[in-house]
Amino acid sequence: MLFRSTAAYTQLEARFKRLALVRESASLLEWDMQTLMPSGGAAARTEQLAALSVMAHELLTDAKTGDLLNSAAAPNGLDAWQQANLRVMTREWRHASAVPADLVEARSKANSECEMRWRTARPANDFKGLLPLLQRVLDLARETAAAKGEALGLDPYDALIDQYEPGARQAEITPLFDQLAGVLPDLITRILDKQARGPATRKPAGPFPAAKQMALARRLMEAVGFDFNHGRLDTSAHPFCSGVPDDIRMTTRWNEADFLPGLMGVLHETGHAMYERGLPQKWRSQPVGGALGMGLHESQSLIVEMQASRSRDFIAWLAPQAAEAFGGSGAEWSADNLVRIYGKVARSLIRVDADEVTYPCHIILRYRLEQALIGDQLKLGDLPGAWAEGMRALLDIVPTDDKDGCLQDIHWPGGGFGYFPSYTLGAMNAAQLFDAAKRAKPEIPASLGCGDFAPLMAWLRENVHSKGSLLNAHELLTEATGKPLDPQVFLGHLRARYLDA
Repeated sequence: MLFRSTAAYTQLEARFKRLALVRESASLLEWDMQTLMPSGGAAARTEQLAALSVMAHELLTDAKTGDLLNSAAAPNGLDAWQQANLRVMTREWRHASAVPADLVEARSKANSECEMRWRTARPANDFKGLLPLLQRVLDLARETAAAKGEALGLDPYDALIDQYEPGARQAEITPLFDQLAGVLPDLITRILDKQARGPATRKPAGPFPAAKQMALARRLMEAVGFDFNHGRLDTSAHPFCSGVPDDIRMTTRWNEADFLPGLMGVLHETGHAMYERGLPQKWRSQPVGGALGMGLHESQSLIVEMQASRSRDFIAWLAPQAAEAFGGSGAEWSADNLVRIYGKVARSLIRVDADEVTYPCHIILRYRLEQALIGDQLKLGDLPGAWAEGMRALLDIVPTDDKDGCLQDIHWPGGGFGYFPSYTLGAMNAAQLFDAAKRAKPEIPASLGCGDFAPLMAWLRENVHSKGSLLNAHELLTEATGKPLDPQVFLGHLRARYLDA
């Protein structure tokens, strides 16, 4: 029995390495589709990605994979990492086996087609034109959710969340989000009142050429510790980070009238990249060597972008760097002024440009709408109106068109239902991890004031990145910070930065 178990496990490692290579190839093709591919290549790329998606699905759901998992189930002879690897393999197999290959292929094609159409529909404010394709994406997402829910014994929407946030459930998320929704509207009002009484900000005058923004962004990425021998930065319609740990592909978008959103987007994606680069080298291409859910992934981007890079210490270092990059001078380039700009809170329409105080409201809205869409309590044609009502309730602001409303995100056209909760779970994780890092390494704030992320990254490497998926999310956070996820740490951070400072 011992020999059979370890032999089966060895075969599983080989099989999952092949699976990882197929997925990595698809990831790079998707990056190319969103950055460099000419529009005429869309149809062919859709077929290529669908073929790879089916190939990966068939490899994972092959009867031999299930037989090997059964044979390897006895943990005898496996060390802790191997046992964890087997656990994650089994979880992936259960998710994949719940969905037939024809549904996987149909979803891949529908998602790619709708996502490409979204790229023209959004600037054209054409929700009606996108609606038939988006309805197809939603129908297939519901079908997938139902199949997975039945196989895993989960509510259909929980089954979708579990793809991105292993073990997370609405029963846990909804009370957390309701708690935030009960506090944030009043907190936002108090912060806005304080800002109105404070010194006015003086926005540096542009234009800020994209090439100069790119050069400064690369300097900031190097300060964080990113190695350009293992990645690159490009431009796309929507910022993202993809690729593989040894070949990270990041993108952002530039606004030549305002350099701050592009730089913050780069720092955000660099946080994702540093997590990927820090995953355990020994377990590359194995499930246990991968990231531990998107909530933790998002925490790593938010630690870099929000916790560290918007701190007064870091901005004191950034101010002269930015002035030099754009040839600026005067009070508008001072650290104090940039702190006010970077720390400005506003009720705004666009999620990706939102500040860290209002951002959770954008996510709570999408979470509630997703629940209703997947549960068929909300018809897709009624989404614009429901969106406007939700924005009014949470942020007291309403979009005047769909471009700045329900068309603004790429997630739903790309089939990413269940992903949104990870953003705010990530924000809460980030606050708690950054707090623990500073307690363990009190020198972190001063080092950020010198543009040095090394102490912070060293702590994250040891306590987060190097763990891969050895632990579950609750175990990792408790081990790293001394307690489970506590939203009061996040709310305390917001009060300290925006009301008490």
